[in-house]
Amino acid sequence: MKSSSAVLLPGTASDEVFVASVFARPLAAAGFALVAPASRDVRGHLAALDAAWAGTPLVVGGVSLGAHVAAAWAVRHPERCAGLLVALPAWLGPAEGAPAAAAALASASAVAEGGVDGALTGVDGWLGEELRRAWPRYGARLADVLREAAGTPAPTPAELAGLAAPVGIAACTDDPVHPFEVAREWVAALPRAALRTTTLAALGADRESLGRAALTAYLSARD
Repeated sequence: MKSSSAVLLPGTASDEVFVASVFARPLAAAGFALVAPASRDVRGHLAALDAAWAGTPLVVGGVSLGAHVAAAWAVRHPERCAGLLVALPAWLGPAEGAPAAAAALASASAVAEGGVDGALTGVDGWLGEELRRAWPRYGARLADVLREAAGTPAPTPAELAGLAAPVGIAACTDDPVHPFEVAREWVAALPRAALRTTTLAALGADRESLGRAALTAYLSARD
């Protein structure tokens, strides 16, 4: 794995297709090659990061839960992390009470009761399109994956305070599931971090807007 590679993980019940749509071209323009593992749960995400490690520090990160997992891996293995790209962080520390965790639990119940189609009734626009594409790929494991995500802690502020690598954070200012204030709390906790923003409307029209925001923030924190 070359040092110019970035290993990025998907959010809850999302997939590598969405990660590539967000990050591949912005990273390529900055000289990075995207590695988007097809992992489907927290254990798989951690295994993918371990597999990517080949003795040279990596840029790692992801979207929402994927960003949390990558940050936790970096906290655990600081010598392996050259930097972090954190898109849409959803909570710090325990997930309890976070809007994204509540949404994942509600989705798990809806999937268990009515399947994917029933759970996504009324979910329209680009988000509905993404979920209708990604969720069926999880098959019978979908509800369990959603529940696992809702119970998975992110790094605490104290843990992030010990991470010396540069961190770029991207947030949508109008996202109630991934509150902008949470992104600001991540930035405040980290020694070398920068924040850039976009909106859900911009993300719907251009997936790469989120990747550009995270990458611009990372380059600012690195420099």
